[in-house]
Amino acid sequence: MKPKHVRLFIKPGCPWCDEAIEWLDARKIQYETLDVIRDAAAPSVEWDGHVLADFGADELETWLARLGYAV
Repeated sequence: MKPKHVRLFIKPGCPWCDEAIEWLDARKIQYETLDVIRDAAAPSVEWDGHVLADFGADELETWLARLGYAV
């Protein structure tokens, strides 16, 4: 299943954000980035309406598998 809309909420210099970007790019998954420094209430990643905050690539992969996405 391919995602319909992925929004990645990042902050400059965040190693977990950089890791998530590399993970998404490696899988050719398109996403929109938003800077949480400008919006402190923003979560970390929104995937077709599901939100995951404070994660690394391992948590992202497990979370997506639970949502039914092939990763």
